[in-house]
Amino acid sequence: MTAWSNVQLSELGHALRIEADYYRPEYLALAKRLEAVNAVPLTRFLQYLTDGTHVTPKYVSEGIPFMSSSDIDQFTLPHKVERFISEEEHERLRHCQPDTNDVLMAKSGRIGSCAVVPPSIQKGDCNIYEGVALLRLREICPHYTAAFLNSKYGSVQIRRELKGVAQPHLHLEDIRRLKIFVPVKSAEAEIRTLVLSGVELLNKSHDLYARSQQLLESTLLLDAVSFERPVGYTANFSELELSLRSDAQHFQPQFTQLISHLLKFPTRRVREIRRVNRRGIQPVYVKDGTHAVVNSQHLGPKHINYNSLQQTTEKLFNAAPEAHIQKDDLLIYTTGAYIGRTNVYLDDTPAFASNHVNILRLSPDIDHAYMAMVFQSVIGQFQTQKHARGSAQAELYPADIDKFVVPLLPREKQQEIGDLVRESLAQQRESARLLEQAKARVEQLIEEAVAA
Repeated sequence: MTAWSNVQLSELGHALRIEADYYRPEYLALAKRLEAVNAVPLTRFLQYLTDGTHVTPKYVSEGIPFMSSSDIDQFTLPHKVERFISEEEHERLRHCQPDTNDVLMAKSGRIGSCAVVPPSIQKGDCNIYEGVALLRLREICPHYTAAFLNSKYGSVQIRRELKGVAQPHLHLEDIRRLKIFVPVKSAEAEIRTLVLSGVELLNKSHDLYARSQQLLESTLLLDAVSFERPVGYTANFSELELSLRSDAQHFQPQFTQLISHLLKFPTRRVREIRRVNRRGIQPVYVKDGTHAVVNSQHLGPKHINYNSLQQTTEKLFNAAPEAHIQKDDLLIYTTGAYIGRTNVYLDDTPAFASNHVNILRLSPDIDHAYMAMVFQSVIGQFQTQKHARGSAQAELYPADIDKFVVPLLPREKQQEIGDLVRESLAQQRESARLLEQAKARVEQLIEEAVAA
């Protein structure tokens, strides 16, 4: 459907923006709704606004955690930051050190995503890169503010203010132009409770998953193994003949060391215990379809992102039974950046796997959630590195997954580890429900105010 807006010259925005996109009907409609409920400039509550350093710092292996825009998700910050800067660099960047209850917003990447700095982080504990904005507030709850900015009334404003085409970016002056609806204190407190409860459950989910990983590693004594990484190493010609591989990567000593360690426990190769091992097929995505599609983007560091699954039609789904996913199937990322990442499908609804997702269905006597943790551990990581093919883009094929050696712990231990994975997912899904409820409550309050 074609849609347009007629805008008088006198009505041009505060920044004299003349591009048509700035005056899209949905942007204007939302601005009118905020005006109708007497939304106020966010600047009224800004005690301090800055972003991180615009100069790429020198990273160090250990030091002060350094967050970029990719670390900022809606309502949540990472449990483990991958980059660090030195104490000297951190001291030089005193102006952008987050403190408890600051709101951090992604200015690039996941643009507009906001999270509140938890009590576990105090000023001086970490620092931020230029893709992150730091909002220090007064006289308004930061958790409510994050919920508003993550809701459609915040995200649409943010999307409207973006600059740039190929790489859209949010500037500090754009953040200053945002408006916020201020509810009564009781509603603000209600939303704060939802956000805090959701974040707490997400932390529990993370802890449960970590406990599962630790239990697996301690049971298999993996935490006591020091893997060798020599500068040079040799391989016998017979090994080349058996593997049909000649690349040095395939013969790293740490891979052999891992297999030797695993053989102290009951082990099997995947081909001996699997019922299905194949990739899905290229799906045809259909908006408002009837059946879910899982592609590689939906496979997360711990669990499948069930809330973002795309859809296809029942006809297309039924036409490709080889790509059908069943409950408890292992789904493996087979092409690209996160090759080898493995999630267990814990939903009762049948779904469809894309061509870059491998379906691995094991013997019914094996706990599939336990085996997902095996694949996520160093056991799966090393064997993925060993068997991956390709240089520009890594690939992991079903025939190579068949070669993986996996430990088969006693059934009760498998279940103990698997139960922690399942409970982790349950807590994550409940967390997502509460955080979505917080955003929905913000939107409901505004709709009610408009109708009043």
